[in-house]
Amino acid sequence: MNKIQAQHNYFVYILTNKNKTVLYTGVTNNLKERLYFHSNPEPYSKAFTAKYKAIYLIYYELFTNIDTAIQREKQIKGYSRKKKELLINKFNPYWKFLNNEI
Repeated sequence: MNKIQAQHNYFVYILTNKNKTVLYTGVTNNLKERLYFHSNPEPYSKAFTAKYKAIYLIYYELFTNIDTAIQREKQIKGYSRKKKELLINKFNPYWKFLNNEI
């Protein structure tokens, strides 16, 4: 008997700060919730996104397999700034903040 697997969504995403000088790449299974936590960090948080105020979503990809999503996150994290900018520009040419569209 075959086991039916539930469909899962995983997101690889890139955040930036207000001046678009910082890029942060992450992976999550709940993008809306993760954006909330990036925007509302614990007091005195030492997290990168809190320190640099990288809370604005400018890029994301959807996956149904967590291993594939993690592999993609690692790949993007290894990109140069220029290569990340090219990726973002194809997806979101004006670097519009997408937080309210999720």
